[in-house]
Amino acid sequence: MAREIDYFLSLNSPWTHFGAARFAALAARHQASVRIFPVDFGTIFAETGGLPLPKRSPQRQAYRLQELARWRDHLGVPIHLKPRHFPANETLAAQAVIALRESGEGEKAMALAHRVLKALWEEERDTADPATLAALADEIGADGAALLPLAAEPRWAARRAQDTAAAIARGVFGAPSYVIGEEIFWGQDRLEFLARRLDAG
Repeated sequence: MAREIDYFLSLNSPWTHFGAARFAALAARHQASVRIFPVDFGTIFAETGGLPLPKRSPQRQAYRLQELARWRDHLGVPIHLKPRHFPANETLAAQAVIALRESGEGEKAMALAHRVLKALWEEERDTADPATLAALADEIGADGAALLPLAAEPRWAARRAQDTAAAIARGVFGAPSYVIGEEIFWGQDRLEFLARRLDAG
């Protein structure tokens, strides 16, 4: 039986990047449909008790780097621990993903989100740069020249704000979060539990 997964992510999150390919494969294997929501985690953190990275204690920041290195080596995903353009302004990229989603291009929306994360974390590209974003869109089979002006329209900022409020209302507090109904699976290290949930029907 097909399932619907709501996928809440940040286009700055290395943890989302670590899970991206595995999540896409898992969803395909289970014939699950995915609705992607590149929400504003700055707003979510403020509402749910989270702290943006610069405001975390030195101990937590240091441990994060250790964990990133461990997961990089474990998964064989060659990220830079401190990429040149992190954190990127993800507004335009997020709105481009939403524009694709709302145009009925859900697969391309997810492909673009994952391509943006790879560009940021593995290739040290500036994913806030419109030319870079257009090129990434072209790579996943979207028309970057047409998508960028569409993505800049104010309606997508409004939609992202609505999606963010809806995420908070549903209990989402961190990225990535994979949600089936009322059940939240937070973190790429919970993908095995998500698979079990899908197996259970």
